[in-house]
Amino acid sequence: WVKMDPGAAQVRVLRAGQDVSACKRLGEVAVSVKDRVGPYERNNVTVRDELETLARNEALTLHADTVQPMAEPADGEQRWLAYRCRAER
Repeated sequence: WVKMDPGAAQVRVLRAGQDVSACKRLGEVAVSVKDRVGPYERNNVTVRDELETLARNEALTLHADTVQPMAEPADGEQRWLAYRCRAER
């Protein structure tokens, strides 16, 4: 359901709590997908993958090269922090 935008594949995804002291925080992004279709729950792994893809897509709008989840997904929604961790060339 969710397609990765051109360039988003280069956005790194860090684990929650991973050290970002060498990075510049650029902002937060909030993403959401449907976690239910009618009475049926969607596969949790698929929902997580789609949320990550959306976060990577949104990172591009902030000129970020790295994203990190702020918390676990809840009800098909998740907030992410966006960073620039690599030196600009």
